[in-house]
Amino acid sequence: MITYEFLQHYWWFLISLLGGLLVFLLFVQGGNALIFIAGKSEEERKLIVNSTGRKWELTFTTLVTFGGAFFASFPLFYSTSFGGAYWVWILILITFVFQAVSYEFQSKAGNLLGKNTFRAFLTLNGCLAPLLIGTAVGTFFTGSEFIVNKDAITDISTPTISRWVNEWHGLEAVTNLFNVGFGLTVMMLTICLGALYAINNIDNHKLSNQLRRTLMWSFTGFVVLLLSVLFALFTMNGYAVDESGTVLMEPNKYLHNLMDMPAVAALFVAGALLLVAGVVLTLVKSSFTKGIWPAGVGTVSVVMSLFMIAGYNGTAYYPSTTDLQSSLTIQNSSSSEFTLMCMSVVSLIIPCVVAYIAYFWYKMDKKSITNEELKETESY
Repeated sequence: MITYEFLQHYWWFLISLLGGLLVFLLFVQGGNALIFIAGKSEEERKLIVNSTGRKWELTFTTLVTFGGAFFASFPLFYSTSFGGAYWVWILILITFVFQAVSYEFQSKAGNLLGKNTFRAFLTLNGCLAPLLIGTAVGTFFTGSEFIVNKDAITDISTPTISRWVNEWHGLEAVTNLFNVGFGLTVMMLTICLGALYAINNIDNHKLSNQLRRTLMWSFTGFVVLLLSVLFALFTMNGYAVDESGTVLMEPNKYLHNLMDMPAVAALFVAGALLLVAGVVLTLVKSSFTKGIWPAGVGTVSVVMSLFMIAGYNGTAYYPSTTDLQSSLTIQNSSSSEFTLMCMSVVSLIIPCVVAYIAYFWYKMDKKSITNEELKETESY
């Protein structure tokens, strides 16, 4: 029999999966960050822009789907974070607007700003979007300053359940070293993925060598940042929830979660190994161009496991540093059982959608991008 608790856990699993897919698809942003770093000539920059330009809609669509799924399954989080920490989400959306406008207008006739101006906007999106998204996700572990009062819904004058208690409305997350470190880790990861994707998608020997050199330093930075963030995560106090629903602080909570859930630990380790394998094989074997696939699967696995550590095993996934008992859990912030059940039926079509995307991705990337192709077809 399907229980309410099962549905809550099932939808947190789907949120974790969407989060993992979103971070993987941020290779578009990572590629954009390399336009001026790896691209030394106009032809090389054009190749990079056209490589990422064929996939940017998937990233934005996944971001919107991620937000929509959160709204439908855990509406209290949506109203608390999107309604309280709105400056962070507004900035994220603005960077994606820069991206869309840049792809659309950089090659238009009468472009007064010039291609490189719009490419600078793409680079800005490539750095800021992953950084801001990672910083926002970091608050899943460190908490935010809000108060939740469900009884306020009966107050006709101000029927607001969630209330942010500072005037920064999410920007205060950047004052926390862990959050910033988490954001930088995501940014460096996406740069690695962007380089891997370009190596797989672009047929240009000189650019490929430049991308591999970029991959080497970006992966080194990523590893250093990741180890620092994991050390901080597994040694910090976490927000535990007891059987009565009371939130309390527990030393090394997230390390305990990893140890208490062997399947999640296995997913984390397997994902990390796949990510490392994809990068190392690309670096040591010049003929190997498929690194994006093991690294991509590894990225999805690692991000999924981090979401599970944040929400499963009696943990508040969105803690309140102002009032512990206002912290959000998958139990106290989810939709009704009927809503989750209806959405679960609809979610069964997800494999069909994924198969559709995979098929057309294969058709689009069947042949690598070359300078000759860009001369013969419409390009960015």
